[in-house]
Amino acid sequence: MPIVNPTVASFERFEREAPDAKPIVMLNLLRFRERAEYGAEHAQDAPNAKRAGGTGREAYARYSKAVIPLLWEVGGQALWMGKARAAVIAEEGEAWDEVLLVHYPSRRAFVRMVRSEAYQAILHHRTAALADSRLIETRAVPLPRWILGAARGLLRLKTRVFPKIA
Repeated sequence: MPIVNPTVASFERFEREAPDAKPIVMLNLLRFRERAEYGAEHAQDAPNAKRAGGTGREAYARYSKAVIPLLWEVGGQALWMGKARAAVIAEEGEAWDEVLLVHYPSRRAFVRMVRSEAYQAILHHRTAALADSRLIETRAVPLPRWILGAARGLLRLKTRVFPKIA
């Protein structure tokens, strides 16, 4: 079953659970609709009635353009975006069009942005654009120094034993 927006219960659980003191990175998996699907209440936001809002990618571009200042306002920023190419480990038929990583200084900053009137006013572009999505909160996990040191040592050893062939 495709999921585009969080349920009220899942968002309330997100607000309640886990500490808020540390930065988060939201992993976004996006699958676009062939054609954007604006509801009747947002038909005026479609580029023209004949095109019915354009493609899902075009609707998401409208959302992205409007959300960037809201991200900056809460101290967030897009870190990375890429085109999804192949799912090596996934359910049969599972496919994504784009992957996006977005940094927020805290869980509270993310919630503040999503609950803002300005965000609610542009959310319909995202909803019209997406056939399916996932939004997963992540937190950095520091690697132990010994692992990093061992990796550096192995890399140095490899370059001595197997120098690049010219």
